Amino acid sequence: MPHGHRWRSAQGSEPCPRRIYRFVEPCLLLLLHQSETHGYDLLERLKQFGFKENPIDSSVVYRTLRDMEGEGLVVSVWDTSATTGPLRRVYRLTAEGHRALAWWVADLRETDQVLHRFLAAYEEHMREEEGEHH
Repeated sequence: MPHGHRWRSAQGSEPCPRRIYRFVEPCLLLLLHQSETHGYDLLERLKQFGFKENPIDSSVVYRTLRDMEGEGLVVSVWDTSATTGPLRRVYRLTAEGHRALAWWVADLRETDQVLHRFLAAYEEHMREEEGEHH
């Protein structure tokens, strides 16, 4: 992989080649578009995007949420309604966050097309190479 490293799973032992750099950000934006919620719930719901097989460290999620809050994409408040357990910070998407999600969707659609073209070219090359060896 370029730059001399590969993404690692939360355990650090297995490479995670499918993890797209910063992909957690659009996933969090989409989840918060669906409903405001707290960090632990977001961690659980990220599994639907492939983070069950390649878990992401909770510190990455919380750091991303803080960064997105700093950029004005989300806002958070302490939920004081719970009668038991620790206080939880509840995150909500802002108008800027809605725009960022739309930008991510457009960018990911373009990336999807690029990846499909790459994979089709690779598969064609492998079929041709296999044909030459028989």
